[in-house]
Amino acid sequence: MVNLSGPYRILVVDDEPDLEPLVLQRMRRSIRSGLYQFIFARNGVEALEKLYQDDNIDMVLSDINMPQMDGLALLEHIPDVAPDTRAVIISAYGDMKNIRAAMNRGAFDFVTKPVDFDDLRVTIERTLVHLEAWREAASSRDRLVALENELDIASKMQRAILPTAFPHQPGYQVFGNTAPAREVGGDFFDVVRLENGRIGLTVADVSDKGVPAALFMMSSRTLLKGAAIALDNPGDVLREVNSLLYADNDAMMFVTQLYAVYDPASGELTYANGGHNPPVIIHADGSSAMLPGSNGIALGVLPDVKYEQKTVTCAPGDTVIFYTDGVTEAVNNQNEEFGVPRLCNIFADGPPQDCALATQTIFDAVAAFAGDVPQFDDITCLLLRRDE
Repeated sequence: MVNLSGPYRILVVDDEPDLEPLVLQRMRRSIRSGLYQFIFARNGVEALEKLYQDDNIDMVLSDINMPQMDGLALLEHIPDVAPDTRAVIISAYGDMKNIRAAMNRGAFDFVTKPVDFDDLRVTIERTLVHLEAWREAASSRDRLVALENELDIASKMQRAILPTAFPHQPGYQVFGNTAPAREVGGDFFDVVRLENGRIGLTVADVSDKGVPAALFMMSSRTLLKGAAIALDNPGDVLREVNSLLYADNDAMMFVTQLYAVYDPASGELTYANGGHNPPVIIHADGSSAMLPGSNGIALGVLPDVKYEQKTVTCAPGDTVIFYTDGVTEAVNNQNEEFGVPRLCNIFADGPPQDCALATQTIFDAVAAFAGDVPQFDDITCLLLRRDE
């Protein structure tokens, strides 16, 4: 849980009368603790009036389909009325057309109907952490000449989009973490809840450094989340994200990204790879292997790229390690790289039992290998274990 100070004022815009008591009931602990204050409006017109009257509203949570003024029209007015306010859209499940339109009009994120309040809490927290980082950037605008300040802001933007809570379901575990190096390299990971109990997992590394990389990272992550809930196949998801990134990429940045879908019912893991490091699987007996490669270039480089996908079945006790090159390319004082064999050997005598502890074990092993040698890339891992 990220430490937010509050109180944050959140304007909820929806024409369904049942939503107001539901929000107040499900968010009552955060309200009682003074973290959040909720204001309600029934349509975009009412919402604009409240924004004009109250310049202390931090966030707008709005439905799309409403009478008088819908959520998309509201998004167009928010920058003029409340430029320091972040917006999150409530959309129908899989409605990519409206989700794209909302993101193009300035929405920071979205949640889907029916609203999962656990997901809503995480989304609100991410949005507000990003808002705090942006406010700090604005207040420090005159001091951003120094690269150190720019990288500090970029790091906070990076952390704002990373998951802080992970699914805890019978039959499998998930945990991820990142350790920033001296500079911001643009790593990110995410876990997306999908239909029928499945989950989507992604790990990625954005080119370049600093604030541009952090902003490109946010765009990549949001587009991935939208495509993941709209499309079933990981190859199609990466193709969609690549097309959207390429179409609006004046800075000529790119991201290496791996996206996988895990089905706990069958143990099947289907994945596609956009120029990223191939995952490693650790079996219950301590043996290990790299997952079969699936061809694909980094996202944002070329239009209309097809991404091959592969499927493997995780046996009980198997752990899949998704990682960025900050792990395998960490160097020691003899200029040796940590490498995939060392990553696999960490668990040769004791296969992972707990994903959180295993993640920390990897970080400790890399740190011990590197010693005092400065590292120039973030270290990021996302682990999935099928329990026995």
